Amino acid sequence: MFSYSKGIFVKLKHLAPSAAILAVGALTLSACGGTSATGEEASSGGDSDLQGTLTGIGASSQKAAMDAWTADFASENSGVTVNYSPDGSGAGREQFLAGNAQFAGSDAHLDDDEVEQGKEACGADGAYEFPVYISPIAVAFNVEGVDELNLSPATIAKIFKGEISTWNDEAIKADNPDADLPDTKITAVHRSDDSGTTENFAEYLKATAEKDWDAEVSGDFPKDFGGEAAQGTDGVVQTVSDTDGAIGYADASAVGSLGKAKVKVGEEFVELSADAASKVVDASEKVEGRSEGDLAFDLARDTTESGAYPIVLVSYHVVCSSYKDQETVDMVKAWEKFVVSEEGQKSAADSAGSAPLSDDLRSQIETVIDSIKVEG
Repeated sequence: MFSYSKGIFVKLKHLAPSAAILAVGALTLSACGGTSATGEEASSGGDSDLQGTLTGIGASSQKAAMDAWTADFASENSGVTVNYSPDGSGAGREQFLAGNAQFAGSDAHLDDDEVEQGKEACGADGAYEFPVYISPIAVAFNVEGVDELNLSPATIAKIFKGEISTWNDEAIKADNPDADLPDTKITAVHRSDDSGTTENFAEYLKATAEKDWDAEVSGDFPKDFGGEAAQGTDGVVQTVSDTDGAIGYADASAVGSLGKAKVKVGEEFVELSADAASKVVDASEKVEGRSEGDLAFDLARDTTESGAYPIVLVSYHVVCSSYKDQETVDMVKAWEKFVVSEEGQKSAADSAGSAPLSDDLRSQIETVIDSIKVEG
């Protein structure tokens, strides 16, 4: 039973990619204007019975966290529907900047060109972006008879380039001297869509195995590297699960019972965990030259800190600095403040295994959210 006291009720509707744009179009949204909510204007204290809709498109890695955020938020709030379509980070940024969503989820921060596009979509102050979800990316494998696996950055790079083709290759043996490795053919599975997870994975390989990973960092997996392509996080996990000898990369919350490789950092092989991922974020610096409302990070992928797991994604929400009406401003603020709140972060951690935001980072994000305003 829902409480109809204070706040906003959010219902999450996962839309199929083909349906997402139709749904967005039907709402006649603009990225900064959004849907025109009905109901009374919210008071400055946040007490509200707003009625309206917010639409987000983006990272599939946030799916489990989104389920948790909206379910917990819905138990005490009513009035606003949030439609989130997990079509991928690239699609989310593109649709947001084109005016087809009020927020985007992205596993990669805006590039310089997108920052400029944000000024056209959102006004002079452009788009704001801030971390909402910190999670390790698993190098997930399915090899009959192999329960544990150690992999160095160079070995991972060669596997996904197609230069290592069987599980008993000498490079894998060197990382796993005590393992009984079969001669099974390797099927390296990558994302077929423009993906922030791919961009984070490639960024890690470029930073730690540049000699072996000579491709440019991009959300699109290099076509000439071969392997098997799958749509979205779920597609990668399903393909690896169904294929003996398969290996892929995906948000750790989604890989279930698949094997998860330990990754070499310095002289040790580190198991993925939320704590190990957060160590990398703590060691990272903000992207230089960005506005105060842009909390994008350059991650320290090449860290050698003991216990750090460097294949990590920081997933962002991208919002406008201003919207056309007060109702939309109030809805965006209420939604995003819950997402980054201690309660919201604990909910995501419990359901998705993510690393909660630090108190200092949360405070910075809340300051950004508070500055969202009405155009003009």
